[in-house]
Formats: sequence, C-alpha cells, structure tokens
Amino acid sequence: MLYDQTTILKAFEIYTVLSRDGIGEKEYVQVYIADDGVRGLVDQFARKVDCVTFIAGNHLYMLPETKLSPFHVNNDFIKRTYLKANATNSDLYLLYFVTIVFLGEFYDSYHSKEPTRDFISLEDWVQSINQRMDVLKEHSKEELSAYESEFSYNWTAILEKWEAMDDLKESAKKQTGNTISRLSFLDSAKRFLLHQEIAEEIGNHELTLTEKAKTIVQRYFMELEYNRGILEFLYQFAEKEGEVDAVNFEN
Repeated sequence: MLYDQTTILKAFEIYTVLSRDGIGEKEYVQVYIADDGVRGLVDQFARKVDCVTFIAGNHLYMLPETKLSPFHVNNDFIKRTYLKANATNSDLYLLYFVTIVFLGEFYDSYHSKEPTRDFISLEDWVQSINQRMDVLKEHSKEELSAYESEFSYNWTAILEKWEAMDDLKESAKKQTGNTISRLSFLDSAKRFLLHQEIAEEIGNHELTLTEKAKTIVQRYFMELEYNRGILEFLYQFAEKEGEVDAVNFEN
C-alpha cells in the first residue's frame, strides 16, 4: 500500500512521541482513530520494535510485547528505580508476584474482562498476598521446584522472602519504605504501579486501576499466551482434608 507524504510524516510524528514517552495525548488519539493510513503505519512501526499500540481512555499507548523490544524495561532498572539499593532477584520476583495479586483482586475470575471492585487498600492487598502465599505453602518443596521450571518463577524464593518480612500491625501511614515489613515492601510496589500508570491513588491509602491497566488486563493479562498459566496456578481450587475451597479472585 502506498502512502502520501503527509500520512507518513504524521504517523512518524505519533510514533516518535510514543517511542519517547510511551503515551500520546488526546490530539494523537483523534488522528490515530480517524485516519486508517496513519493508524496502519503507526502499528507497523510499533511491530518492527516488538511493541503493541492501544487506546485507553483519552490516551494512546505503546508497550513492549516481548523482551526483545528495545523498549523493554530490564530487571536491573526496576531494582535500581523501585526497590532498595541492595535489592536481589528475590525482591524482583516478589514485586512481580504482588503485582499479579494486585491486578487479580479486581476481577472475580481469571476469565473475567471487567473489574468487579472499585479499589483496594494496602491492608487488603497484604491479606490477599497472604492468601496466595498460603496456596504456595500447600505444595512441597519438590513440587514448587518443578513449578519453577514450568513457569520461570522462583516460587520458593518468593515465599521465603515474604515469610522473612515482619508482619507489622502498624498503620499504613507509618510505612514509608524504611522498615523491612510487608507494608513497606508494598509501599515500594505501589510506587512502581503508580509510575507505570497501572494504579492510581484515591486517598486513604487506597488504590484503583487505571484505564491503561484495564485495557492491558483485557487484552493480555487473562490470555494463556501471555500469563503462561500462572493465574491458574495461583488461583486454583485448593482441596483440604476433603473440603474443596474455591481460591479465586473474589475477596
């Protein structure tokens, strides 16, 4: 398909903004929607660097789809930017874990497309993580080791890291990332989610999903191709002493 110069330049302008900022404002959204040629070129440019584009709310986003993308944020950057100076891979695994739980708490099953709650508090987030950790504890070390190979997640390290943290009863106000506690770790995770525009703070230490996060969940988070079965593993049905308890995204 042949494109005129105006279309090419406009598409390249939008792609340049997306590659620099990861987000395009309303004016770019309008052009992207209205002009098939511009939209097709922007999407082609994005695919060439292993990225995807999508609209959420009044913004146009471009996100890396694979680790091969030059826009992929590497682990060292995440550790330096959002975690403590001496953060290890275990801290990073735990950050990914609590993020999965955070997203999961807004949906009533891993096949749901629409959120079923408006917000979550830090205290409720901690309790939800504790529940997921209890699911991990149901497995033997041998089973967890096998699952680590299957999912490329170090479940044992995640469990040990969380267990080693103090389960302090302090209020969330006192947790500023300066103490080694579960709430303080979530304070760091919260900064990560806010900066990545996955969560939005609405007061009283409560967080809600952004439109960007909802779109990511709808298009990728629930798909086996992307989550690699991790959701089924964490939110499976647990059988205890003959009694079957549903372990899903419900509160």
